[in-house]
Amino acid sequence: MDLSTLDRRSFLRGAGFAGGTAALAAWLPAWAQPVSEGLTVPIPTVSGTDITLKIARQTMTIDGRRSAAIGINGTVPAPLIRLREGQTVRLNVINDLDEDSSIHWHGLLVPPQHDGVPGVSFPGIKPRSSYLYEFPVRQNGTYWYHSHSGLQEQLGHYGPIVIDPAGADPVQSDREHVIVLSDHSQLSPEAIFRRMKVDPGHFNFQRQTLAGLLAGKDQRLKDRVDWGAMRMDPTDVSDATGAAYTYLVNGHGPFDNWTALFTPGQRVRLRFINASAMTTFNVRIPGLRLTIVQADGQNVMPIEVDEFQIGVAETYDAIVTPSEDKAFTLVGEAIDRSGMARATLAPRAGMTAPVPPLRKRPITTMKDMGMDMSGMQGMEGMDMSGGMNSSRGVDPTAEKNASGRLASGVAAGAAIQSTKPQMAGMDHAAMGHGAMAGSQPMAGHDMGSTDMGAMNMRDFSNAPQVKRGPGVQTISPMPMDRTGEPGQGLEDVGHKVLVYKDLMALDRNPDVRAPSRSIDIHLTGNMERFMWSFDGEKMSDVHEPIPFIEGERVRVNLINDSMMGHPIHIHGHFFELVTGHGDHGPRKHTVIVQPGGKVTWDFTADAVGDWAFHCHLLYHMHAGMMRIVSVRPKGEAA
Repeated sequence: MDLSTLDRRSFLRGAGFAGGTAALAAWLPAWAQPVSEGLTVPIPTVSGTDITLKIARQTMTIDGRRSAAIGINGTVPAPLIRLREGQTVRLNVINDLDEDSSIHWHGLLVPPQHDGVPGVSFPGIKPRSSYLYEFPVRQNGTYWYHSHSGLQEQLGHYGPIVIDPAGADPVQSDREHVIVLSDHSQLSPEAIFRRMKVDPGHFNFQRQTLAGLLAGKDQRLKDRVDWGAMRMDPTDVSDATGAAYTYLVNGHGPFDNWTALFTPGQRVRLRFINASAMTTFNVRIPGLRLTIVQADGQNVMPIEVDEFQIGVAETYDAIVTPSEDKAFTLVGEAIDRSGMARATLAPRAGMTAPVPPLRKRPITTMKDMGMDMSGMQGMEGMDMSGGMNSSRGVDPTAEKNASGRLASGVAAGAAIQSTKPQMAGMDHAAMGHGAMAGSQPMAGHDMGSTDMGAMNMRDFSNAPQVKRGPGVQTISPMPMDRTGEPGQGLEDVGHKVLVYKDLMALDRNPDVRAPSRSIDIHLTGNMERFMWSFDGEKMSDVHEPIPFIEGERVRVNLINDSMMGHPIHIHGHFFELVTGHGDHGPRKHTVIVQPGGKVTWDFTADAVGDWAFHCHLLYHMHAGMMRIVSVRPKGEAA
């Protein structure tokens, strides 16, 4: 390894989790240590019509250190399930745990009773018992499976699925490798959750410091004072970080140096799966360009990039064609730059390539607060201290808005209402600019002396269906479509980063009808108290599902009122992102909604039954950011 590529900050990062025995290795982060000879053993594979999977407690060794885990058939990740489109599969799942368990087939279109979500579609699998999942395989592509019981997924209860097409595969390759990215901790998941509830910033070791201020790093003094007055931490990008996690590739830590082999000149297909509990990864292979050919198991028009951001539960397939007889480092850098998953792509085992240093961690901006000030000048003079009504100042007598949930739904057959961001939370007269229509840019105005106290960050007129309460810290005043942006921290990396608007379906969408109605769903939370919800209500407080009628076409606007990205997943369905590609909009099952941003998608409610709908950050879902979607048969009385 070329240690000259590492800066001092990178050397010191994650020292407590080093797995080596030498004095140097004792303080190097795991991914920067001298590597092993390289592990080339692929994930064990099971296939056929009848498959048995046994869930059990076990231990796993990561960078030479043993750790408690839950595995399937004795492995973490669980075995690769290889199927073929058109077959019927029977999966006998044996639960050898002392607690209930389950398996959800993430992204697979299955009958609701086999979707695997306890309390929603089936009762779960009791200890020392089994459950037979049986369903036809209706699709092809890269998917995965995981527990939907408690926090078991964090302990290793996840595995990859590859479904080969019934006919010719439009993606041709000479060799392929499955790359399962994940995060693992020596702490129990219950301990991680408890610590975040007590102190949501518990694992954030990258906060701004006085030394950083004196060195001219990160925010200026005035900005730090303003953000402090709002009780906002601009470095709070991830809840659980490299202070708690080792980041894995196929169950192996950076020191293990898991290695994928190739012969120079081959087209190599890499099937990336983000099976982590809490980590968004930025993936790149320095020296190689990646051609994205599939997203969430669906074929897309090939797009060449240098890097892509993959949210929890997303999958991407990429083609690389290394022509040189040398090794390349595969980097899965955590979004907050607190560590990385690392592997090697090489012609032979034991080869290594330089490991790039961790890049500067991102700092949250006004845009991440739902205030896009890109057209405004003189931001240094803005006083935002009065613009944020902290959760600690919530009026306990505030009444629930009478408009109710899903207030933005329009009658069937009506035109879809505009989702253009509005600035209802900004008192323009108080800002000295008089009345302004809608969200017109304020370019050209020198706002150096403007008092931003009128920018109300808890103005519920921007979200009438959101329930008032301590669980809603902020309402984004000006949420915007950020699907054309590369994601936090990737704005100025100097190379091509995949954005959602790059994705186009390879084939025409199966349903190209215009939606008959539109609904808004707000992603809400209180980052100070680690409270997460949809529309201000956590799962345990909601008694009615989000209703749909079989066959109807609906537009869903996901609006992120928090300063943290959320990967949102719907079970039993795919949706088409509304990104300007018409009947070739990319079909996905999971999408990252960037901080202060919004994502619009259309979907056809074609699977009758009850389905889970949730944020795929495990601890956010566990805290309440989940709902049930109910698709009722056509003609059934409301």
